[in-house]
Amino acid sequence: MQALIEREFPQEPELVYLNHAAVSPWPRRTAAAIKEFADENVNTGAEHYKLWSAKEDSLREQLRMLINAPSTADIALLKNTSEAISVVADGLRWQAGDNIVTTNEEFPSNRIPWEAQKDKGVGLKEVAVQVEEPENALIEACDDKTRLMTVSSVQYGSGLRLNLKKLGEFCSASNILYCVDAIQSIGAYRFDVQRIHADFAMADAHKWMLGPEGIAVFYCRESVREQLDLHQYGWHMVEHAGDYDRKKWQIARTSKRFECGTPNMLGTFALSASLSLIEELGIDFIEEQIIEKSEYLLEGLQKLSGAEILTKQGKSERSGIVTFRIQGQDSKSLHTSLMRKRVICANRFGGIRFPPHFYTPRQKLDQALNILAALEQEKT
Repeated sequence: MQALIEREFPQEPELVYLNHAAVSPWPRRTAAAIKEFADENVNTGAEHYKLWSAKEDSLREQLRMLINAPSTADIALLKNTSEAISVVADGLRWQAGDNIVTTNEEFPSNRIPWEAQKDKGVGLKEVAVQVEEPENALIEACDDKTRLMTVSSVQYGSGLRLNLKKLGEFCSASNILYCVDAIQSIGAYRFDVQRIHADFAMADAHKWMLGPEGIAVFYCRESVREQLDLHQYGWHMVEHAGDYDRKKWQIARTSKRFECGTPNMLGTFALSASLSLIEELGIDFIEEQIIEKSEYLLEGLQKLSGAEILTKQGKSERSGIVTFRIQGQDSKSLHTSLMRKRVICANRFGGIRFPPHFYTPRQKLDQALNILAALEQEKT
């Protein structure tokens, strides 16, 4: 297995890549799939378009298995997480006085579409989750006007990993719709839409799924599909999509109704290849490796002078995102210094974010820690 991992991720020796919560490198097989698809386009154009459509169908099945959706009919392929969340936010038939409950740490993708409902008289309650029991805080914020709860499975800055099942069970029992931005989970941890009682879940491919930008999975539970009004129409989102001479049309019964036009075939081939690696290794192995490597980073950071861990360290709350700051150092300046040393990371949540993936060698983590220590010495 180690030989496979090393073959798929042949990174430069001086590079330390700790930015998987932003944009991940591709596996080698994904680049090969793109090259093969590009060569086919050059040499034969769309002669084999039926095979391309079959690849689109197989990708839906790969994603269905990855998130344990009941059917591929529940899977739509959209451009990104923001689009998927907007489909929900703009599609629901809001009533003045409705409110939405969320956290106070959401990425703009899971905040702005909900804030945009203000002109319909919809309120947004942002709940502080840096507390002892963040799930209880979210639940207590709900009232008889709460129409929907929306949370990130893992917070992009702090790395807080919520108990999605507890929240989903509450929402289901309370007749509250439940939306999960799963971009920081899918591909990193076992994510089960049925177990957590999600009505909607979405994620871009370019983070933990190791895929390209421009393609995302959108899960919509069958029982709530009709609750979303559509605001985009085209040839692809109807029944009998290939019958171009048909004058009478009806909206597709499946989640293809959310895909108005031509699919992203380039992204489809790339993401399918990336997911094949996740399938080959197994999501349990991947999750185990991510947690092990994040724990190793936490232990190393705690040995550094002045390091303050911003990520919650309870095992049930821990994710692959490790965020910290160095006392006395400006985090933006430190981030710039790390990037110059080719430690690829991000400045988030008032600190430095280090999210390793399953393939990240321990020696690379040591390399990052040593560079941090050297930068700290330079300051003293």
